[in-house]
Amino acid sequence: MRSLTILEQTFGPEHPHSQVASSLNNLAELYRVQGRYSEAEPLRLRGLEIEKETLGENHPQFASSLNNLALLYESQGRTSEAEPLYLQSLQIMEQQLGADHPTTATSLNNLAELYHSQGRYGEAEPLYLQSLEILTAKLDLNHPNIQQVRKNLAILYDSMATQFKLQERYDKAVKYLEKAIALHQLAK
Repeated sequence: MRSLTILEQTFGPEHPHSQVASSLNNLAELYRVQGRYSEAEPLRLRGLEIEKETLGENHPQFASSLNNLALLYESQGRTSEAEPLYLQSLQIMEQQLGADHPTTATSLNNLAELYHSQGRYGEAEPLYLQSLEILTAKLDLNHPNIQQVRKNLAILYDSMATQFKLQERYDKAVKYLEKAIALHQLAK
């Protein structure tokens, strides 16, 4: 909070600066993790507005902040508000960074997580798979983002198997959980 105050005093509230937005977003994330949602939301919205003014609506940082606001809303169960933000963020990432960029893959994973949490398994699965494909092509196979997407995909397959009683999905869940465990053990 002190660093935010210093930045605001330096640049002034009438002259928004991207460093102020970054500090607002960092503090908002801390509050989100702590479950202090009502304190996090105004900070996220203010940071987003500053980035819109200073960077523009097509900047990857603005897209990242949209994604973070969506994550906040999803954490609160406000999924109908989160989805359009995830979609907008993904669109910007694809346009600005490319469809095969690791940050785009993270956006795909986050949207898949939302769909998974809503029981929209058929929409979540291809997004997880696309995210995993991008990450395995661009990052070291021991990278934590790859492990996370594999874990998310395994959990999805387990959810699908439980929901629909499909042995094929259990087999896929086991396969991805085994890969996630193996990668986790390699990372130690």
